[in-house]
Amino acid sequence: MTVMPARTSRLEEDALGTRLISDDIAYGIQTVRAIENFSISGRTIADIEGFVPAILQIKKAAAIANRRAGELDPTISAVIENAATEQLRVISRADYPVDIYHGGGGTAANMNVNEVLANLASEILTGCRGQDPVHPNTHVNMAQSTNDVIPSAMKMAIGGELVSLREALDYLVEALLEKERVFADVVKLARTCLQDALPITFGQQFSGYRAAFRRQSRDLEVLEKACLGLPLGATAVGTGFGASADYRTFVFEELQTLTGRAYHQEENLFDALQNADHWIGVSACLKAIAITLSKLSSDLRLMSSGPRAGLGEMTLPPVQPGSSIMPGKVNPVMPEMMMQVAFRVIGNDATVTRAAEGELDLNVWESIILETLSESIRLMRRAIPLFVSGCLSGIEVNAEQSTADASGSLALSTILAAIYGYPAASAVAKHAACHDISISQAAVSCGLLSEQDASRLFTDVSAFADAGRADALIADFRKTMAPMTGCSVTG
Repeated sequence: MTVMPARTSRLEEDALGTRLISDDIAYGIQTVRAIENFSISGRTIADIEGFVPAILQIKKAAAIANRRAGELDPTISAVIENAATEQLRVISRADYPVDIYHGGGGTAANMNVNEVLANLASEILTGCRGQDPVHPNTHVNMAQSTNDVIPSAMKMAIGGELVSLREALDYLVEALLEKERVFADVVKLARTCLQDALPITFGQQFSGYRAAFRRQSRDLEVLEKACLGLPLGATAVGTGFGASADYRTFVFEELQTLTGRAYHQEENLFDALQNADHWIGVSACLKAIAITLSKLSSDLRLMSSGPRAGLGEMTLPPVQPGSSIMPGKVNPVMPEMMMQVAFRVIGNDATVTRAAEGELDLNVWESIILETLSESIRLMRRAIPLFVSGCLSGIEVNAEQSTADASGSLALSTILAAIYGYPAASAVAKHAACHDISISQAAVSCGLLSEQDASRLFTDVSAFADAGRADALIADFRKTMAPMTGCSVTG
């Protein structure tokens, strides 16, 4: 009979009492309490990309800064640094089980990391966890507070995620630019209020999408830079109580060395702890991107509708069958996926807006702000490349039908208004609509144009999509046109 070795445990104590904790668990008593109190979502602080690594980097920088300031024993500092380095190599979800939905302004998250580092650092020194040569509050949390650590880690994590989102957005911009080039000369009918308007080119239409996303990419870059300002050194309420002047200088030097990023202390630490309007700005930018993605996706669904009874101006790549009952049906599933992502991001913005309000001297809703912003970025960052490869890159346009639709638009009467005035052009448009004929035919039928003049104005509708060509055509026509006798038919 094989005898299993006894499982060893340790007794940990906090202000509320003691708990027996298995030695194979890296975290400590306060994390155990958080698990008991906040088992809500199934998502932990380790699931927020870059968040736990950011806290670990702060703890490592703080340990070195406190040593340099003469506040922390070099041996204690060294083992905290070593423990943080080991944790940064591989973030184990088992070590960071605190649910993202927790109260206290992130205290449970901060203590989870403090306890893991303290226990691992103690193990390095003594071979045992929980013997308190390294204490989570006294040593790992020295010169810090949850109130400056968590918002700093948030900005570090979200700033990094914004970089990844901007890369995805730039990839989308390049794909749109390629379509803009390929379709530069393909004429189509513009639509306003879902009604026929003047001709444009597919290239012009795609340029509008491309310009919007390029502008939003620049907006993300500004927000990334704003995330470099951190409230480290503010400690509990912005006064910096418990953090020496040397520490406040050294911690940013060390953080810059560890990360290679130009992190610096925010200008007003009271503002940094009290107000979360920065996150409203981030969320607003994410919402703007989402709405533009949804608008592009919706437009693609409309323009590709059919194929026989819709607009049918373009064809989207078929990526999967569209019906379990109707053979041959193919749905625009990639735009529909993108729109659902956008809906989620828009909803997340409402959460951030409410949570950013806070009260008095601290915003305590940072956990939900972090979760929603991270989700919005993650969803769009993952969805955009799929949308590009599975839809945008393979779009084909129906040039023949699109040109025919543009040639038949009643809005072509606009050129007659420029030459003969609005009333005469309106009479021609009304006649064309009543008799189901083109503007060119109606202008001849009304006696406004000769066959030859009508051909000059309407044969090449691509001129209507180019303001310079249209102006030249009108000017040239005015020089040679016969005096107007008026329309003989008014509808």
